[in-house]
Amino acid sequence: MKKTRVIVVDDSALVRSLLAEIINRQSDMECIGTANDPLIAREMIREMNPDVITLDVEMPKMDGIEFLGRLMRLRPMPVLMISTLTEQGAEVTLRALELGAVDFVAKPRIGVAGGLSELSNEIVDKIRVAAVAHVRRAPSAAASASSTSGPERVAPMALGRLSTEKLICIGASTGGTEAIREVLTQFPADSPGIVITQHMPPGFTKSFAARLDSLCHIAVKEAQDGERILPGHAYIAPGGKQFRIGRSGANYVAVVDDAEPVNRHKPSVEVLFNSAAQFAGRNAYGIMLTGMGNDGAKAMREMKDKGSYNYVQDEASCIVFGMPREAIAHGAADEILPLSQIAPALIARLKGSTDRMHSRI
Repeated sequence: MKKTRVIVVDDSALVRSLLAEIINRQSDMECIGTANDPLIAREMIREMNPDVITLDVEMPKMDGIEFLGRLMRLRPMPVLMISTLTEQGAEVTLRALELGAVDFVAKPRIGVAGGLSELSNEIVDKIRVAAVAHVRRAPSAAASASSTSGPERVAPMALGRLSTEKLICIGASTGGTEAIREVLTQFPADSPGIVITQHMPPGFTKSFAARLDSLCHIAVKEAQDGERILPGHAYIAPGGKQFRIGRSGANYVAVVDDAEPVNRHKPSVEVLFNSAAQFAGRNAYGIMLTGMGNDGAKAMREMKDKGSYNYVQDEASCIVFGMPREAIAHGAADEILPLSQIAPALIARLKGSTDRMHSRI
């Protein structure tokens, strides 16, 4: 069996040693080298041609983000970021994902006594995912600036008066932060309420929501227990919590609690989509984006059975096709589309519903 060949890039000798040990313990991967700064790493990558690299966000001589940007423009390859669990670390990590990193691991957990086994599993699982991910070349600086110029761009055409019963539900995992950004930035300010579960640890979802809020025409925030789900707003499941929708009279409300993981995830797409099937039914629209595993597939089929209309991202545009593939296998998809076409297709469908509603008035 061909092993996944990994290079570890980190300025901490302890972390380098620990990551190398974790990787070499696996029968299907090996650490073929370590580097304490990006300049050394650059030469190692050129000479050894690894399958995956792990990269520290904060590095001497050239920081991890600058190095990642150059790497993904010149020699795109799977990168797993090693991040710090701070507000600044979260913002830098989101920038790394924007530049093309496949995923990240929160660094402080590496030193937690007794947590090595759990951390080991997370690291090697994410290396395995990175090894099979569809990696894309980073955008040029000009293209990146234009894609993140936010609401200063020409606003999408308003949808008109929609029923407040309409609800858009999005699930995603690996590669999902950028996929969600691409979808949400296309929605006009009068869109139906949007609820989102992206697999993310505690400490990162607040920064993720703030970043999206700065880029979108709709308002984006981390969901809070008990708040009303409003049109023109998107609500992100908080990391480390379960998020679902409930009802309070005629209104949808956010339910955020500390319930057990589902499909090993917390937050879980299954939890959110099951609640959408229960409380929104035919008024719901489901979107399944890139991600590893099968979280949400059964519940998305349940949504469809209750009358929702569902969009699933196609394989060619996914970083990882796992969750979309499972949704399709469960018969949950009404349309399978490239990422760039999902929001326009849904917006056109919503416009059609408003036109029909107005024709009856």
